[in-house]
Amino acid sequence: MQLRNVSPSDVDAYVRMRCDPVMMADLGGPLPREEMADKVRRDAREAAADLAWIKMIVPDPHTPDVVAGTVTIWSHDTEDGPISEMGWMILPEFQGRGLGKRAVHALLSQARDEDRWGVVHAFPATRNAASNGVCRSVGFRFLARREVEFAGRVLNSNHWAITPRTDLT
Repeated sequence: MQLRNVSPSDVDAYVRMRCDPVMMADLGGPLPREEMADKVRRDAREAAADLAWIKMIVPDPHTPDVVAGTVTIWSHDTEDGPISEMGWMILPEFQGRGLGKRAVHALLSQARDEDRWGVVHAFPATRNAASNGVCRSVGFRFLARREVEFAGRVLNSNHWAITPRTDLT
């Protein structure tokens, strides 16, 4: 497995992940397809400027155009102050192979090695067993259930946190 920065050519992967009703079921439903090209361009600029780590998961380095999903760490402001947040998505045909866990662990390892991002938070949907399992398996601490906003939608989520420098398993 390999992680690489998102690039403007990743629009199809974004559409497959973010515009699919099944993929987005726990995130309030699909996002508008017509917004994906702009989203990918913005994400590629942020990744290139090292403002956020927005990575495409490449399961086989010998086929770099085939992506399994994304894993991301970014900072943003909340009502409680600024936080670093992590999220990931794995396309259906790649689910169940441990790629999400490996990608999350790899990005958190990079955060630990660079001593960047501080405490990293994740907010998987309460009913997303796979993502909550990833959190448990890499060393996130469960903090609470809470409502979070994503794309203008309020979601029921589990709030997890990890300090990569000290907590990464």
